[in-house]
Amino acid sequence: MFAVSNLLLGVARVIELALWAYFFIIIARALLSWVSPDPYNPIVRFLYRVTEPVLRPIRDRLPLMTIGIDFSPMIVIVAIYFLDAFLVQTLRDLAFSLR
Repeated sequence: MFAVSNLLLGVARVIELALWAYFFIIIARALLSWVSPDPYNPIVRFLYRVTEPVLRPIRDRLPLMTIGIDFSPMIVIVAIYFLDAFLVQTLRDLAFSLR
């Protein structure tokens, strides 16, 4: 059973790493929205390509606000924190209970 436990711990760590990497990508994207970056820069294009499939549906579902603030990155960050606290911790607890 220890092999399954170690597998679940490994999966939990990989998910946690992916969530934190995406967290920093979302932060970088939000910071880029404050300036006028070159749209042909490869880093800017990468950030838009990686974040837009997640941010666009959230942005479409938010009520229109005329103040010009995009709250979709904040919603994604809250979702990342929730997944880290719920999913990763659940996998860890399950792995430790199998030992």
